[in-house]
This record gives sequence, structure tokens and C-alpha cells, in this order.
Amino acid sequence: MITLSDRGACGEREDKSGPAIAGRLRDAGYEVVETLLLADEAEPLRRQLVRLCDQRRLDLILTTGGTGFAPRDVTPEATLAAAQRSAPGISEAIRAASLKITPRAMLSRGVSVIRGKTIIINLPGSPRACQESMDVFLDTIPHAMELLRGTAGDCAR
Repeated sequence: MITLSDRGACGEREDKSGPAIAGRLRDAGYEVVETLLLADEAEPLRRQLVRLCDQRRLDLILTTGGTGFAPRDVTPEATLAAAQRSAPGISEAIRAASLKITPRAMLSRGVSVIRGKTIIINLPGSPRACQESMDVFLDTIPHAMELLRGTAGDCAR
């Protein structure tokens, strides 16, 4: 769980999205092994994503913040720089569901990618939007993780 926020990283604003996401993950049975709060900087985020994927070998990394149009919103670029493969359907599904709630969802640039056996998903910065986004994918992600680990069959039902 990584929060990207300049004001949060320097203590000017409380991070509410990160704890909300971590709580939701725990409620769903996930173990949250690390949480980070970083400034909106591409290279430190890329380094942390690579470390968490390659050294910690996590199944899932969620980021929050830095996915909009502001000049310092660089989360998608840092995520793509750490990626080995794209998983666009996750972010497409999030945007499609979010557009039913607000037309501003089209301004989200969040991406979803794979590095090794880790899924990385960018979420918006607001706690409410994070929860709405998680509603879209949380039930499907366990199967995706099984596929990456080679422990699942095909996707047919």
C-alpha cells in the first residue's frame, strides 16, 4: 500500500486513503505487510515498486494518489517504468464503473500492471474513490494472483 502525496509526505495533511485501503484489504482477508507515504516523485516510487516486487515478492500493491492531470501527478509513469507487462482491463473496469458515478472519472490516468508475480494497481487519491474502485476488482484479484503463481486453471466458468 503506497500513498503518493506531497502534503501528506511532509506532514501537512493526514493520509486517509492509505489507511482506508489497508483496512479494506485486511477486512477482505489480505495481510498488509508494508505501507508507505511518499511525495509525488516518479523515481522514488519506481524504486519502491521494484523493491516490493523483486525483493518482498508481494502478490498485490495498491497505490493511491498522483493519477490526475496535475503536473506532479506522476504515479502512472512511475508504475509503467516499473512494469514488465500491462494489465489494462483492471483500470479500464475501474474507469467504466467510476464514470457511472462521476464524469470526472475520465480524468483518471491510473494504470494496472504486472511485475514478476505482483499486480500493481493505481487508485485515485480520495478515500471514497478508492473504496469505489476496490469494489470493482477486489473479488476478481485472487484469481489473477493464482494465475500469476501458476496455481489456477483457466478463466472459464
